Amino acid sequence: MRIYLSGPMSGVPEHNFPAFNAYAARLRGRGYTVVNPVEINPDATMSWEQCLRADIKALCDCDGIALMPGWERSKGAQLEQHVAHRLGLNILYVTDLLK
Repeated sequence: MRIYLSGPMSGVPEHNFPAFNAYAARLRGRGYTVVNPVEINPDATMSWEQCLRADIKALCDCDGIALMPGWERSKGAQLEQHVAHRLGLNILYVTDLLK
């Protein structure tokens, strides 16, 4: 299953890159194909809108979205979840996938 990793970045130290990369590695270890927005947009100086455009494009090619803890406090992750839901993608939670 190809899953898009979604969670908070704005306002989080280091844009939460360490957590994204750690979750991506663990999920890949479980056999998932992970689309990690950190790998799509490694330049932390890009605008929020530039990153979101690339992220939404990548999300559309996935089977599901994996929501990280705190996703509900992120306007970008909320939008990604909404798009995934409207496209009929599987809505998953990282914590459930790693149990």
